Amino acid sequence: MSFERRITYAAAAAVAVAVLLAAVASYFIVRQELRSSVDSSLRTALTATERYVDRPLRSPPGPFRAPSRAQRLQRLLSGAPNRLGEPGVLELVSASGALMRAHGVSAGQELPVSPRLVALARRGTGRATFTVPVNGTDLRVLAAGVGGDETIVLARSLSEQDSTLFHLRLILIVVAAIGIALAALLGSFVARTALAPVRRLRAAAEHVAATTDLGARIENTGSDELGSLARSFNAMLAALDESARTQRRLIADASHELRTPVTSVRTNLEYLQRASDLAPAERERLIRDLVGQLEGLSGLVSDLIELAREDDQANSEPLEEVRFDVLIDEAVERARLYSPQARFDVELEETLVSAMPSRLGRAVSNLLENAVKYAGTEEPIEVRLAGGELEIRDHGPGIDPEELPHVFDRFFRGTRSRALPGSGLGLAIVRQVVERHAGSVSASSGPDGGMVFRLRMPVLS
Repeated sequence: MSFERRITYAAAAAVAVAVLLAAVASYFIVRQELRSSVDSSLRTALTATERYVDRPLRSPPGPFRAPSRAQRLQRLLSGAPNRLGEPGVLELVSASGALMRAHGVSAGQELPVSPRLVALARRGTGRATFTVPVNGTDLRVLAAGVGGDETIVLARSLSEQDSTLFHLRLILIVVAAIGIALAALLGSFVARTALAPVRRLRAAAEHVAATTDLGARIENTGSDELGSLARSFNAMLAALDESARTQRRLIADASHELRTPVTSVRTNLEYLQRASDLAPAERERLIRDLVGQLEGLSGLVSDLIELAREDDQANSEPLEEVRFDVLIDEAVERARLYSPQARFDVELEETLVSAMPSRLGRAVSNLLENAVKYAGTEEPIEVRLAGGELEIRDHGPGIDPEELPHVFDRFFRGTRSRALPGSGLGLAIVRQVVERHAGSVSASSGPDGGMVFRLRMPVLS
């Protein structure tokens, strides 16, 4: 089943349930109102009946006396005006369970004498309201004990109300059926409208999969969740496009950088192969050149591999709480071991950061190696750490101002450094690692020559 069809069914089911609940609630509300109206009329009639039976009467002058309470009850049952309206029922039940002739009830339609009515007659007080079927007709009954071991029973037929409720049920069934049908139609419309951005997203994904065109974008005009999904998809395509461009640039730059040393090594090897009459000293010099070229080529390949695998290694290594000052101190000790002629002036403040130790250590080592390469031996390399910012300053020849913005570009080598060994990838690796850690790195010229590199990391509180 398609996602659009599931949404259609879900929307139709939700509306159908709402319509059915509204219909059922309407039916019971109307039913309760009709019953309440009947109960109100019965209470009004009962109050009038009790007043008629129990009101005090003065005896008129002469031999006539006021009728007794029993006589008034008999008159009420035999011919008193009907206080219920037509059709209405008035009965009198004694404590013994005897039923007197009722007013408004044909023969054979008397209300059944239940234990509840007898109990009310014996108590002489209290009321009870209930519905009872009599010969296929529902009667709403109100019974009240009136003292003297009798219960007055008032009832009214619910035929008119039942007829009204029957017609109401028919109307609600028709309305509910129409509502459910409309819900199905509207559900289909809502699903098609709501999923239009999803269809565009699917079409764009299929286009990218079929054509590998990472420049495709989805038109985004909404600010809802689907609009956010479209923006995220566009951002993903942009990131993939940039990654693909970066890879192509890396391949092109690597091919360009590798072409020169490979050509040089090949030329020297061919010359060495043909020149059988070379002097031993000349042959030794040529072999040393070849070894140096191969070492440079090996370093370039290693840096290329490091740069290409940076993403995978960064994703596979977890972040840890790292003492940045300890990591820097270890990198300085390694630099001293590999470059005994270099001098370092170190001041480190205790600093805690969240980092991948091997990655961040490689970045610091690259900065130190760069400083050692250009610093010379006259002045020490200054290494300072304070407030999460590492500053490494050398007193070497520096770099031309117009070349300064490009020092972290891949394969960039300044005019003054082209005679020195190196691949031009060390600082590019530094920038890539630092940015992976949400940090920053910058380079500037020193006030009295040399270079100043600043690496800033977010500090843990």
